[in-house]
Amino acid sequence: MPAEQIQTLALDSWHRSQGARMVPFAGYEMPVQYEGIIAEHLWTRESAGLFDVSHMGQLLVHGKNVDAALETLLPGELKMLGDMKLRYSLLLDDHGGIIDDLMATRRGTDFYLVVNGATKHSDLAVLEQRLPREVVVDHMKEQALLALQGPRAVEALDKLAPGVGELSFMEGGAFRIEGHPAWISRSGYTGEDGFEISLPAVAAAAFADALLADDAVKPVGLGARDSLRLEAGLPLYGHDIDSETTPVMAGLQFAIQKRRRAEGGFPGALRILAEIENGPPQRRVGFEVDGRQPVREGARVLDAEGNEVGRVTSGGFSPSLQRPIAMGYVASHLAEVGSGLKLEQRSKLFDARVAPLPFVPHRYHRKGASQ
Repeated sequence: MPAEQIQTLALDSWHRSQGARMVPFAGYEMPVQYEGIIAEHLWTRESAGLFDVSHMGQLLVHGKNVDAALETLLPGELKMLGDMKLRYSLLLDDHGGIIDDLMATRRGTDFYLVVNGATKHSDLAVLEQRLPREVVVDHMKEQALLALQGPRAVEALDKLAPGVGELSFMEGGAFRIEGHPAWISRSGYTGEDGFEISLPAVAAAAFADALLADDAVKPVGLGARDSLRLEAGLPLYGHDIDSETTPVMAGLQFAIQKRRRAEGGFPGALRILAEIENGPPQRRVGFEVDGRQPVREGARVLDAEGNEVGRVTSGGFSPSLQRPIAMGYVASHLAEVGSGLKLEQRSKLFDARVAPLPFVPHRYHRKGASQ
């Protein structure tokens, strides 16, 4: 993207004052790291990391029978979704390919969607084109979105927004933070317990300062966000999932609930339901890689005879496990855990095995579970 088209976040000067190294990402100047990716990654696993994810799209969808209308585009069960509850879902094309992955939350009679930053404008166009005229989509451009992730996130945030500790995983609520309205959900994309906070952009800097006044909280950049979600086995749109992958290939069939499987009625339903029944040609898997050198996106996956059977879509060095890990796609008959494979990167071969996902167990907070 040309430099003149790169946008700045509401917290741009705040990030720079914290020593962030900024890089272009999804059309914005974004903080990639502050004190270092490994240190920030481990801090989030041990304490609480503050992420600015304001580049993502926040959409409010409202109108007559909005849940039924959204079900014509998303394969998730939305009609029966409880108030203030979140659901991970997928925007699909007519062939069952993934246009984007997103979070959908029922807020009374409306739905609040959070979509990926790189695709938000195209997502908005798809929604406006394919939803009925009585359903309106508002792009919430004046809102910032921050994520506070890690085992100490709840104690830090509860000081500023009392009551957030009562939320369970995939549940949200309306709060006030220093006089400003905020929507807070117990969710995130690191595999850790944590929250995502939508609030007016004009209030974001003061809120970030208030969080950092707690010794448990440090700012964390894109670099650690990526390594955290890789350890958690979570796909990144444009890398691990795209319009060439279906939900079943990606291992995301959990996002298609029982009624939707029985009734269909979403884009690509015939193909997707057939793959659920009979299996897809390829599956997303994890890879344990021998040695210390990370294998990156684009590396070829080879079988014992040297035939290409897939590609690596995400890879790196795991700070938590102290070894290389990766994700990618392989032919379904080779997707069993323990299957031995070779990964080829720059003409160099690496021994690897199919590994279960996630690499690091999730620590989401659910009601009835000990904190």
